[in-house]
Amino acid sequence: MAAEQRQELARLSALAVYRRVAGAGRMERRRRGAPLPAGRKRAKARLRRGRAGGGGSEPEAPPPAAAPSHVELPMEAPLDPQPEAAAAGPDAKPRRGPKAMPGDPRPAGEEGGGVTELLRRLARLEDSRQRAAELFRWLLAPVAPAEFLGRHWERAPLLVRRGDPGYYAGLFSTADFDAALRGGEVHFGTHLDVTSYAEGVRETHNPSGRALPAVVWDFYQNGCSLRLLCPQAFSPTVWHFLSILQEQFGSMAGANTYLTPPGTQGFAPHYDDIEAFVLQLEGKKHWRVYRPRTDAEVLPQFSSANLTQADLGEPMLETVLEPGDLLYFPRGFIHQGDCLPDAHSLHITVSSYQRNSWGDFLEKLLPAALQMALEEDLEYRRGLPMDYLQYMGVANSDTVNAQRTAFVEKVQSLIKKLVDYAPIDAAVDQRAKSFLHDCLPPVLTQSEKAQSVYGFPARWQDGGPCNVDILITKDTEVRLLRHGIVRLCNEEAGVMLYYTTENSRVYHKEEPKFLELDPEYTDSVEFLLSSYPNYISVDNLPCETLEEKVSLATLLFEKGILTTKKPLAQV
Repeated sequence: MAAEQRQELARLSALAVYRRVAGAGRMERRRRGAPLPAGRKRAKARLRRGRAGGGGSEPEAPPPAAAPSHVELPMEAPLDPQPEAAAAGPDAKPRRGPKAMPGDPRPAGEEGGGVTELLRRLARLEDSRQRAAELFRWLLAPVAPAEFLGRHWERAPLLVRRGDPGYYAGLFSTADFDAALRGGEVHFGTHLDVTSYAEGVRETHNPSGRALPAVVWDFYQNGCSLRLLCPQAFSPTVWHFLSILQEQFGSMAGANTYLTPPGTQGFAPHYDDIEAFVLQLEGKKHWRVYRPRTDAEVLPQFSSANLTQADLGEPMLETVLEPGDLLYFPRGFIHQGDCLPDAHSLHITVSSYQRNSWGDFLEKLLPAALQMALEEDLEYRRGLPMDYLQYMGVANSDTVNAQRTAFVEKVQSLIKKLVDYAPIDAAVDQRAKSFLHDCLPPVLTQSEKAQSVYGFPARWQDGGPCNVDILITKDTEVRLLRHGIVRLCNEEAGVMLYYTTENSRVYHKEEPKFLELDPEYTDSVEFLLSSYPNYISVDNLPCETLEEKVSLATLLFEKGILTTKKPLAQV
């Protein structure tokens, strides 16, 4: 009997084994939220930043009826004679082409173009802000960034059909997916989700432990979608791409990759709490996008639960993405994607602006303003009227009398006066501090490495260490490695310089990195920021003594924050 059971198990797929072992009770019908980097847990009651906050004046919000745009580039006549479907209407029909399989080799000669060549070109730009702006321009092309920000950002979807399968070449592929699995560091749940959506039921099928290739590809072969939660941890190219883009947004840039088998769908319809850029890397995927159903779902703070088809109505945009295409939709726009029967799909979703609204900023600002008002203004410390419970509260809300009027006017007066105590710049610095903790560490070019501590030739040789001394003098020319890698914050404990160079590629794997500086060094840090991208001599730092100038420059160099115009030591 035992032998028969073993033979039966041997014939079962990984999915069938999981269903049998886990049982129906462990088949999770997950609330579908925004793509998150590894390690972050979604909990509505425990926010990533701040506590309960108030509203604020937001940029003009889009009406639910905002219309999508469709950009299609001219291209040579396709080999496939079938006409292409209209991209931005509910009647658009998917176009079906030749069957493609995951892992197909990249066409010869493509290695020199696409994202690989783009990053090489960007590395030649001296200013990291310019690199970020150029990458953003490339991401949206041929739509100009100003047009995108004016017509689409937080307003309406954008579809760009490029007709260029090699546009994203080198960013990420199924071969990279397989290599990550074979590296042995991918774990179910932490880095990889195995999902399915069929007959209106969304399920997650994650076993415990390491995601081994044989198990993962068996799930895929049996119709499950694979979501890699933090491709930047396994792909140097995705890491490089996002580390540049985050400076454009001023907000964390994250990514997930999605590999879906032909003829399947991995996720239920839902909306997210992030701005989403869908980059089609391989194969094809049929997408439907729907307007927010109510004003409350326009630019939501939180992602939705799984929705049913009955919740949706007609899509405002329906299209099939092919390699090189881009689909953007704002947070709050419901979407779902499914694979055509004849092709797999691999896409990467680049996301940003999670919890980055005026309201989220006020969550930092208002508690600090109230604390300052309590400390400095007697009016905020005076006691409430002894009898206010008798005439205030919901039960008395329809009552009109002088006591209620006076109470409401007093509250309004104190709230209005609170603006005078709002430490706006300090609250911005605290937001920046959180952003720097979210950031990916910078990826260095060869020249940057040679001119920073990361390329310093200290090593063990002939029985002892050599090339150890970092010889910074008054004539050494230095600058920040990137414009966005540091932030000065005045805090109760002192002046803190937060920085990103020692962050992890995995979200919040490291604690925030900072240096506590003496207040007399703040002018020098500000001088370095304002001078970027130009090099300045150490002697020009506004410290009182040469010793302080050299000491500060050496400390920042050792932390990877400063780079020198010329390598300090030759190998």
